[in-house]
Amino acid sequence: MSFKTADLCDHFAHAIQVPTPLFQNYGGMMTFAGRIATVEVFEDNVLVREMLERDGKGHVLVIDGGGSLRCALIGYNLAMLAFQNGWNGIVIYGCIRDSQQIVQVAVGVRALNTNPARSNKGGAGAQNVMVTFAGATFRPGYYLYADEDGMIVSEFSLI
Repeated sequence: MSFKTADLCDHFAHAIQVPTPLFQNYGGMMTFAGRIATVEVFEDNVLVREMLERDGKGHVLVIDGGGSLRCALIGYNLAMLAFQNGWNGIVIYGCIRDSQQIVQVAVGVRALNTNPARSNKGGAGAQNVMVTFAGATFRPGYYLYADEDGMIVSEFSLI
């Protein structure tokens, strides 16, 4: 799949959202795209793991972690799980850890920052719900495109 988000913005300006560019690239794939699946959690990654244990072929997991910088929601083990289950990418409104290992995993990973602290394990949160952060709304079934210029969200496939 080859695309440039800048070109998609030019051709589909009326039909896309461009999240505020707050996110850093940490994964082994700079360019990725797919249908959105969502998780809404706060400093707890049990539901994140549950989602990544599913078949993710053709999907991007968008994690609304409330923007917390106090702990990581994804580490190397979950990045590998995403890769093994065919996820195209993960976008985290929060932190990751194991950044030097994650960059070697062939999955797209965008996050706000890194933090070595692990998350809680209580299982609180929600899966496959609409989430809003960085000036964009992410709905399950919509599409996310990411490359070196940023990310865009669309209700329908653009490529």
